[in-house]
Amino acid sequence: MDKEIRILTTPVELRAASDGGQEYIDGYALKFERWSDPIGFWFPFQEIISRSALDGADMSNVVALFNHDPSMPLARNTVAGDVGSLTLEVDAIGLRFQFIPTNTSYAQDLMENVRAGVVNQCSFAFTVAEDGDEWSYDEDSGLYQRRINQFAAIYDVSLVTTPAYPDTEAVVGQRSKERLKKLVEQRKRPLIDREKERIGPVSYLTGLFS
Repeated sequence: MDKEIRILTTPVELRAASDGGQEYIDGYALKFERWSDPIGFWFPFQEIISRSALDGADMSNVVALFNHDPSMPLARNTVAGDVGSLTLEVDAIGLRFQFIPTNTSYAQDLMENVRAGVVNQCSFAFTVAEDGDEWSYDEDSGLYQRRINQFAAIYDVSLVTTPAYPDTEAVVGQRSKERLKKLVEQRKRPLIDREKERIGPVSYLTGLFS
């Protein structure tokens, strides 16, 4: 399965523990039933996540990272205790996370950047289950639309500095990309057939190779 990454532009916050303990980072890695901004370049699309998409997803070993860099771990949901322990909770809004990062120099620098609002976005890495998404085309917006109905696994949640969606191929797994291409081709066929009917098959082919 191809791993994908998405970035959520909702605030990541530092919160103070109610008992006066250490500050912790709090945010949502993903939110249900909210259309994303357009993603991709060649075939721009929007994406939405169904409320049941995390049911049965493998979240047994999720790590909190900075910029999806495995050399910069912050916490993990397999760690017991407070410091370095990542808490994940699926609620009515989405997948919420909380953690107190380990006492490393880059983690403390990150805490300062979050406090100042310099780093204020989060992201998550995932795979989609087989047949776990569906594609359609919205005539009103002129955009393809993808609904994720079932994740296979969540691998990490990351605090990130710069969101980037270079193109559709980079952000969509291979199986999903094939579904999108099939939909694109299906939409092209009626246009080709209508053009053949208008000018005739011979003239159509002549125009293609002239």
